[in-house]
Amino acid sequence: MTSSLFDLTGRTAVVVGGYHGHRARAGVGARRRRRRRRRHRSTRRRGRGGRIGDRVARAAHAAAPADVGELSSLHRLRDACLSAFGHVDIVVAAAGITRRTATLDLAEAEWNQILDTNVTGMFRTYQTFAPSMIARGAGRLIGMASLASFVGLQEVAAYTASKAAVAGLTRALAVEWSRHGVTVNAIAPGVFETDLNREILKGARGQEFLLRTPMARFGRVEELVGAAVYLASDASTFVTGQLVAVDGGFLASGVNQ
Repeated sequence: MTSSLFDLTGRTAVVVGGYHGHRARAGVGARRRRRRRRRHRSTRRRGRGGRIGDRVARAAHAAAPADVGELSSLHRLRDACLSAFGHVDIVVAAAGITRRTATLDLAEAEWNQILDTNVTGMFRTYQTFAPSMIARGAGRLIGMASLASFVGLQEVAAYTASKAAVAGLTRALAVEWSRHGVTVNAIAPGVFETDLNREILKGARGQEFLLRTPMARFGRVEELVGAAVYLASDASTFVTGQLVAVDGGFLASGVNQ
C-alpha cells in the first residue's frame, strides 16, 4: 500500500523549463512512469509554436520549445498536450535564471528579465494549465523555489526577490485552488552545482555555502527526485502551500563548528 501512494503510472506530467541541473532532475522525478510524459523546455526565446503539437503527438518523451514570457506560446503547448492525452495531471514550473550583480549596478532591464522569468513565468504557466485541472477536480502544480525564498543572498537582489515571490505565489494559489482538488507546492533546493551557479561555487561563495550546510557537501541532483515524486503523487494529497527544502540542513543551520 505504501509504495502505491508514490505510483505515478498512467499520469501525464509537463515540465516547463528545466533542461539542466536540479530542475531537470526534479522533472524526471515527476514523470509518467509507464506510458508517456511531456517535458517542455521554457526559454527566453520565442518558441516555434507550429511544431509543438507534432512533437508532443509523436513521442513518448518530447521536448518542445516555447517561452514562459508569452502566454500564446504556453497555450500552444497546453493545447497540444490536451489534444494528445486528454488531460495533464502534473505541471512542474521550473524555468529560471539568475545573475550576480551588485544592486547599485543592477539595470532595470536585468531586474525585469529575472522577475519575469522566475515568478511571472510561473504565474503564466499555472494560469495556463490550472483551468483544465480545476475542471477535472484534480491536479498537482509544483514550482521551483530556492534558499533565496527564505534568506537573503549577496548581490542577487532580483533573484532573491523573485524566489521570495515564488513562495508567496505558492501559498496564495494553494489557498485559492485547494477547494478544486489542485495542490500547489514548491521544492526549495539547497546548494546543487548546476549551470546557473557552477562558476560561483568554485570560489569563496561556494566555500561559504559548504560551511553553512551541516552535511558539508553540495547536493546531488538525483536527491531531488524523491521530493518531486512525493509532491506529484497521492502521498501528498493533504499537502498544499508548502515549500519543501532539500538542502542538507542549510536552513536549519546556526553554528556548525
